[in-house]
Amino acid sequence: MSAIAESTILARRTGTLGRLSDFFWRNPKLFLLLMLSPPLLWLGIIYLGSLLALLLQSFFAIDEFSGLVNYEFTLDTYRQLLIPSNFDIILRTIVMAALVTLASALIAFPIAYYAARYARGKWKAMFYLAVMLPLWSSYLVKVYAWKLILAKEGILNWLFGKLHLTWLLDTWLALPVVGGNSLSISYTGTFIVFVYVWMPFMILPIQAALERVPGNLIEASADLGGNPAQTFRHVLFPLALPGIIAGSIFTFSLTLGDYIIPQIIGSSRLFIGQAVYAQQGTAGNIPLAAAFTVVPIVIMGLYLWMAKKQGAFDAL
Repeated sequence: MSAIAESTILARRTGTLGRLSDFFWRNPKLFLLLMLSPPLLWLGIIYLGSLLALLLQSFFAIDEFSGLVNYEFTLDTYRQLLIPSNFDIILRTIVMAALVTLASALIAFPIAYYAARYARGKWKAMFYLAVMLPLWSSYLVKVYAWKLILAKEGILNWLFGKLHLTWLLDTWLALPVVGGNSLSISYTGTFIVFVYVWMPFMILPIQAALERVPGNLIEASADLGGNPAQTFRHVLFPLALPGIIAGSIFTFSLTLGDYIIPQIIGSSRLFIGQAVYAQQGTAGNIPLAAAFTVVPIVIMGLYLWMAKKQGAFDAL
């Protein structure tokens, strides 16, 4: 009986497809390699290959006389990043990315906490819908909509006027760094739009991390005499920290490399993304554009290394 069963299970099938199927069934590792080869080749050639080519370009320089790329190894292009005008671009971008990340975390935490601890049934479904809905609309449509909202003739200025707080808005816009002629051409407007656009990427990882926090830990803290502030500082925040770091990976990296929002909403001062676009397109300085591109790659590499040590990837 066993011989009949074995012959039935292991019987060779006829036809090319049948024999091929039997071959892969007997060689699962070969089948796995065959299935993974196309995405690995795409990743290795298209993605990593382009990054390597970009890195190599950053070690070349532009000949000042001819304006052509001099294909000789040099660090002069990286030294140009330390020129005050270029270093200001890097510093400005990093500060904006850090502020956007911090503000997103402060706003997202109470929203994520409510969703994780109190929302149930249809309310949790409404939460996910409200968070995900902005991601379904066009990126450019959202940015241009905010440009209209923040303009002098926009609804936000109208609302300040109705509340008789125009003086407060004018005082803020008169400040030297964050201000401008209107919110739509100021760092404040850029900051507001960045926070709005990347907020869902901060809420969801924090909510996922808070879902993993056992409720009895919070109850135990209260039973041991801990007040809400102590419970948050010693119990809730440390356990939610991997989710916060995971969300910050998205908000920080996306702000660091974005050039559309600062191009549409903001002042004439450049961010890294705009500098890369300008150097590659208008100035034709490919090595300097590549060197600017390496900066966020290095920053995010260090940031991801620190995030991994904090266990942030467990909350992704």
